Amino acid sequence: MLAARETENGLNAKVVAVVQARMGSTRLPGKVLRPIGGRPVLSWMIDRLRAAIQLDELVVATTYLPIDQPIRALCDQLGVASVAGHPTDLLDRHLKVGRARQADAVVKIPSDCPLIDPRVVDMVVAEFRRTYPDDAYVGNLHPATWPDGNDVEVIRFDALEEAWCLATRAFQREHTTPFIWDQPDRFRLRNLVWPSGRDLSATHRLTLDYEEDLTLIAEVFQALHRPDRFPFSVEEIVALLDARPELRALNAAHHGSSWMSRHIDELQTLRPVAGARAEARQ
Repeated sequence: MLAARETENGLNAKVVAVVQARMGSTRLPGKVLRPIGGRPVLSWMIDRLRAAIQLDELVVATTYLPIDQPIRALCDQLGVASVAGHPTDLLDRHLKVGRARQADAVVKIPSDCPLIDPRVVDMVVAEFRRTYPDDAYVGNLHPATWPDGNDVEVIRFDALEEAWCLATRAFQREHTTPFIWDQPDRFRLRNLVWPSGRDLSATHRLTLDYEEDLTLIAEVFQALHRPDRFPFSVEEIVALLDARPELRALNAAHHGSSWMSRHIDELQTLRPVAGARAEARQ
């Protein structure tokens, strides 16, 4: 149920989740279709996102390259919409989805987050709806506190259009949102931290870029997935990794690694954006 204080405009806003997926990953090619328990990684992620009640639609944004045809075919098989766009201009791909679906906002979610908690998605989107249309951006990455792999960024569509028109640097277009959150004087921004009070963003890695990540993610699904229950939570994952440190050690060599760490010299600021700690909402 949506929080009572959310505005009528926010309730009526059409929010479309965009999962960006391609086969041409340089670190782990074809990672989104790698198998876990006999199913592609992307299908697990779509299942988890479908449990988020704050999303109006879910679209996979892939590319028009022949190599990405298997992603489009999987989307057809799963009954999820897909849009094919530019291979490296993710800002353009998100705008294309927003226009096609007549969205008031798009939610940027990378396809390398198969363990994403739908409750986290709901929390961030609910906060966007609560303040809509005041905030141009509501996310949980700047600064990050949740375990890496729970990336949720909601962008008001007119702000996305403005970024599409004005962003010129390659990393701004590849990563979609840095032009927006790197300019707090231009856009009103909000960041949500993990209500647990913990910051595990650099110590608990649940994202998929390396073989070691895939091994850990497969172990988590094997230990926690139950087909007859709501998707397991990020808190359950953390409890599992804390109880079994040998699992968390599987990809420890990559803890703290992110695209932002590779682009620090290009970013105007990495300071936290405005916003207070969010309360968990049912």
